[in-house]
Order: sequence, then structure tokens, then C-alpha cells
Amino acid sequence: MRLNQSLLAASLVLLTACSQQPTEPASTSQPIAGAARVDLAPALDTLSTADLLRHIKVLSSDEYEGRGPGTKGEELTVKYLTDQFKSFGLKPGNPDGTYVQKVPLVGFTAQPAASVKAGGKTVTLKFPNDYVAVSRRFVPDVKVSNSELVFVGYGVVAPEYGWDDYKGVDVKGKTIVMLVNDPPVPDAADASKLDDTMFKGRAMTYYGRWTYKYEVATEKGAAAAIIVHETGPAGYPYEVVSGSWGRENFDIQTPDKNMKQVAVESWITLDKAKEIFRTSGHDFDELKKAAVARNFTPVPLGATATFTIKNTLREIDSQNVIGTLEGSDPNLKTEYVVYSAHWDHLGRDPKLQGDQIFNGALDNASGTAAILELAEAFEKLPAPPKRSIVFLAVTAEEKGLLGAKYYATNPQYPLERTLANINIDGVNQWGRTKDIISIGYGNSTLDDLLTAAARAQGRTVKPDAEPEKGFFYRSDHFEFAKQGIPALDPDAGTEYVGKSADFGKQKRDEYTERDYHKPSDEVKPDWDLSGAVDDLKLLFDVGYRVAQGDRYPEWKPGTEFKAKRDQMLNRR
Repeated sequence: MRLNQSLLAASLVLLTACSQQPTEPASTSQPIAGAARVDLAPALDTLSTADLLRHIKVLSSDEYEGRGPGTKGEELTVKYLTDQFKSFGLKPGNPDGTYVQKVPLVGFTAQPAASVKAGGKTVTLKFPNDYVAVSRRFVPDVKVSNSELVFVGYGVVAPEYGWDDYKGVDVKGKTIVMLVNDPPVPDAADASKLDDTMFKGRAMTYYGRWTYKYEVATEKGAAAAIIVHETGPAGYPYEVVSGSWGRENFDIQTPDKNMKQVAVESWITLDKAKEIFRTSGHDFDELKKAAVARNFTPVPLGATATFTIKNTLREIDSQNVIGTLEGSDPNLKTEYVVYSAHWDHLGRDPKLQGDQIFNGALDNASGTAAILELAEAFEKLPAPPKRSIVFLAVTAEEKGLLGAKYYATNPQYPLERTLANINIDGVNQWGRTKDIISIGYGNSTLDDLLTAAARAQGRTVKPDAEPEKGFFYRSDHFEFAKQGIPALDPDAGTEYVGKSADFGKQKRDEYTERDYHKPSDEVKPDWDLSGAVDDLKLLFDVGYRVAQGDRYPEWKPGTEFKAKRDQMLNRR
């Protein structure tokens, strides 16, 4: 999810950043609770702002060309990570004796053309300004001709909420138009609030994710699926969509060439959607309002859509990078705690004027650097923890969590013996905080461990301040969660030491607007990684406690992943 600039311009910036690094955070010399008096200071003292910045600067340099899968940037990144794991003394994470897991991907670059006929008129659609469209079918040409347009509200089928936006309407061969996010059902007692019993109120559920909406379109046999983009509900501007979807994308290779997938996946701007509805004789705002009711039924728009997509295809073996610290207990070393981060970013875009490289310093050179720091720290322990620790740097997160998905469905270590996943998708680069955020707070007992570790630092754990953006479903830990593995997804706190109350939100909004998925995501002169190191000490603490503990972490009751985990453990 969560993040770039250029070496020529950055060389002075990076030198300045080095000269302005803050004093290192104080080490934690006390043993972690339950650690059998093991002195953790030698490990924790290796976590430093200087080393973290050094790794970030290498991985986000122009030489690495934005770390796109299947590029020179991937080759350099995999070599760097492998060399670092070797230097720390980690064992190869693949049982075949290597540090890599090959991830078979198909790269596809779409050249789409689209039009809509409504009310006797043709509505022109300009790519990528008005819409984007791809086909994940691994064939060179895809066409959908004169397909009837049907508005299906939010495109959600959620039996547990008594919700079905399709109501049995046959959309086979049709083009469905959907709204982004969950249905924002108002509270019957107070229309200014959302009903917390429906789709978790403000918090996004998986039903709100665009991936889910295309999955249902596939199940329903639709010919094409269009999501109407709105910045507020989506959590990011349309330029993020067009910037990602308007270039080479990837999916995992399948024997059937993905031919069961809905033929066309598309996003359209809000303005263009309103024009199509208006030309069809419908009021977009009125239909959107109607779609938040349980009794909504699909609305044929009296219009047809035509898409043609020419796909440029290439098969590549991308790579996850894996290093392992073997546990010290002969009976427990075949149980695992996994730290993960995605090493990839958006590569380079030769169509851009000026800076063409999406360096991805925060997203996610910083998270990758973080697991390198944690790996080195664990290797400095006087003795390894009882269970094994796996450090996993995955590919193609920016293309749909593909590296994590491939690992979670083709694990190098058995999932039933994998206790937890701790994922790092960006670090805090703006200084120390009194708190830390847990995305999806309350989902699992990992939050209890994080709370205990934070308390020892005199800090607190808070839930995500923006649950409506669905961050829990937007990073690699989600692929572990879908398989039942308790997952922790930390984020930077919001209460910055010595800063105004709105400082955190101001910096976050600034980053989202100026740098997220843009060439400007580079190391900045004002970066202060002292808070990141504080956070890494917490995450070290949590992983160590799990690796030493006498019970597996658990999903909390009512969490959608609990049943799968319980079933998995019952089979052991």
C-alpha cells in the first residue's frame, strides 16, 4: 500500500539527511518478560537510525530503478537482500538451499479503448484520464462488444449482514458498474453516524476492497466490471489508480491463462461516471443514495459498453527473498514466526517528463530495511529463541499482494506451524511518538503482546485512525490472515513527542497528497528515524515473545479469520 525521488537531485538531500540524524533512541537493556533472563541489549542495540537509513538509501537509489519486478531493479534488490542475510548469518530460507522462492508471474501491459452508447449518443472515454482498464486473461486480444450496463450499487453479497446487491439478477455477459468501499449504512437512531452493526460502521471490511468487487464480478459471469472512483471512500486520488493501472501489471501464472477471470476490470472517474448516468437518463447521486439500503435492486442503465484491450505479455520468475534463524529448542524449532515486508515498488515510467523513477523510499524500502535490521538484531542474541524466525521480503505487493499470496498458498514452512506474521509496510520517518498504531486493532492476541511491549516503553497502542480506508486489506499480512495466520500490521503513531496535536495527521496527509506512489517518494532532509527504531524494538519484542511463548497467538472471537485458523489447528 503505503509509497519515492531522484539520485541526481537526491545526493545533496541524502547527505543533508545523514548530517541531521537525531540522537539514537536509548537501548532497552531490561529482559523482555518471559525471556528467562536473557540479556537482549546486544540485539536491541544493533537497531539504529544510521543503519536503517543506509539500507533505505541503497534500496531507493536511482540505480535500483524503482525496484520493479522483472527488471534490473529486481536483480539488484534480490542480490542486496541475499548478501545482507548471508552477512548476518541467516540460513537460506528455501529448503532447496537458496535464499529465494521463485514466483511465476505474467506481466501484462494493456492498450485499452472504450466507449459507451447511451441515449442515442456515444460517450467518449479517454485513457487514462477518464478511465483505466486491464484484462488479466493472458491472451493478446480481449473484446467486449455492446455489453449492457447495469448499476449494482456497491457490488456486495454479504449473507451475514442480510445484504445482496445483485438480488438474483443475471449479469452474465453484462458490464456491471459499482461504487467503491462498503455500503455506508446510516444509523437508524442518528443519520449523522454509520450503523456499527453493518459492515463495521466506518471501518472498511473486505467487501469494500476493489479486489473483492472484481472477484464477485467473476463469480457472477459479468463480461466487464467498472468501479467508480471517489477519492474519499477509496482513500487515495484517481492518479494513484491511473499511475498503477496505466503501466505493466502482473498476476500469478495459472494453467488456464486466467480465462475464468472477468474479461475486463476497469476504474472510471466520478465525473465521467456522472456523465454516463446523465446521458442514460439517470441521476448518479440519487442512485448512489438508493444503494445504501438493503432493499436496493440492480438498475439497468439503458446503455452499452464496448472495450477492446491489446495485451503485451511476458512471463517472468520474480522472487521472494527468505532468510531463517533456526530456533534453539529441538522440539519447537519447526515452528515459525514470520516477519515480512515487500521489496518491490513501481519501477520507472518512461512516459513521464523529468523524474521517471518511482524510488519508493518509504513504500517500501523502509519496511524492507526494517526487516534487515530485525534480522541482524535477532542474530545478535546470546542464543536464538526457541522457535525459528523467518525474514520474508516479498515481490509484487504493488501489483496485488502477489508475492505474499504466492508464499501463503505455496509456503516454504507449514502454515499450521506458523504462529504469526508481523508485517512492515513503511516506517515512521518523522520522529518519536507516544503511541503506535495497530491496523485492525483487536483482531488477535498479537495486539495484547504489542500493548505489553509498548507499556514497557511508556507508550500506548491505538487503533487505526482511518479505518474507512481499509488498510488491513491493503498489505501483505492480509494474505497470511486469509490463510488463518494471526497477523500484526503496525503503523506510525500519531502523538509526536514535542509536536503539535495535528502534526501526525498533517505529515500523513502531506505524504498521501505529494508522495504516495509518485516519483517524489524519496528520502527527505527532515526524516527523523528515531521513532522508527523505537517501533522496531516493539516489533522485536512481540516476535521474541511469540517465539518463546507457551501458546499460539489467536484470533479474537468474531474475527473473520478465526474459523479457518481453528480448523487448521484442529487438524494438527
